[in-house]
Amino acid sequence: MAVSTQQIKELRAATGAGILECRNALEQANGDFNKAVDFLREKGLAKAAKRSGREASEGVIDLYSHGNGRVGVMVELNCETDFVARSDTFRKLAHEIALQIAAMSPQYVGESDIPEDVLEHEREIARKQALEEGKPEKIIERIVEGRIAKFKKDVCLLNQASIRDDSVTVQDMINEAIVALGENIVVRRFARWALGEQSK
Repeated sequence: MAVSTQQIKELRAATGAGILECRNALEQANGDFNKAVDFLREKGLAKAAKRSGREASEGVIDLYSHGNGRVGVMVELNCETDFVARSDTFRKLAHEIALQIAAMSPQYVGESDIPEDVLEHEREIARKQALEEGKPEKIIERIVEGRIAKFKKDVCLLNQASIRDDSVTVQDMINEAIVALGENIVVRRFARWALGEQSK
């Protein structure tokens, strides 16, 4: 099927992908705009997955102060090269992640950072709640796993829905930047302080 220049332009504006990638996506999708967008997203995620094993030791530390100094955040975002670390796109992503941490107070970067004893404690609470609610014994474990999944979504930065657009997670935002910048990007660590808060 012949793809028009206008279609390529529209797809490029919506996705930021290259001209040839847009043409190819539209051809694969027989001119269907939404299918072409999905095709590019899937391809992008595959590229992001390939890059995830690469060393990321450059980057920035973003500092953010909110509410007239009532909340402070420091986040280290890493990439592969100094060139990307200095780019506006990368620095904007670091700042967006700092805003996310200020607003949503995650406790861990990703799921693998949650200590097993914390997960076990949460499972125990979820199990007791389900029993007290009178849930049937045979579905208790499913309920527990559902509540653990929600717990991970709340406390892990990468699993949280973006404060700007709750249809995407922080990990989705990072994946989009990986595709756009062509480098692995990793949140190394973060700290969040609130005035008067007890340190853990």
